[in-house]
Amino acid sequence: MAPGGRRPRRDAEANRERLLAAAVTVMLREGRGVPLATIAAEAGVGVGTLYRKYPDRQALLHALEYRAYGLLVGILESIGELRCSGLEAVGEYLRRNVEVGDQLVLPLHGAPPLMSPEAVGARGEIYRYLEEFLGRGREDGSIRAAVNATDVIAFGALITQPLPFGPRWPRMAERQTALFLNALAADGPEGLGSEIRRKDIEDAFAAGGGSQ
Repeated sequence: MAPGGRRPRRDAEANRERLLAAAVTVMLREGRGVPLATIAAEAGVGVGTLYRKYPDRQALLHALEYRAYGLLVGILESIGELRCSGLEAVGEYLRRNVEVGDQLVLPLHGAPPLMSPEAVGARGEIYRYLEEFLGRGREDGSIRAAVNATDVIAFGALITQPLPFGPRWPRMAERQTALFLNALAADGPEGLGSEIRRKDIEDAFAAGGGSQ
């Protein structure tokens, strides 16, 4: 999701996506401190092309964060069109999160938090979709737990960051997701404690030095 402005020409958009996809691939392989020239080589462009689009590492990370928000909003939009229970919608969202987990350069994954109106708005859109799914689940009886969208977002962040030396991660994530969904569908014996709201998350991002 790019912030504001006219839609780039199709070839420029393709180049931009190729650069961002290469950045994700290389950062996964070599870490976020990888030289930008390595990212340019992975994308098959000159380093000057990369610097014209993203003059420094922070600008690149910001672009990757906007891209991640766009991926999640697209996932939520497509799930919103499905005829399914609220619990099934939440489960589908979590499963698709795992599928694109390596593309999610986000604050809860360690990226520097963006506090621009576009970023805050994108997070709000994600939150609203998830609250809609949870509300649907309470209405159709598939969700009985007193959870909110923040709980789903936090769990999604956990299952999209594989353990370094555990078993095959998709299998682990699938099992943890099933446990989470089972918990949503039943009133467990343990209290959940005080609610964590969207405002709590945004305040934490701002306190952590989030940038515009």
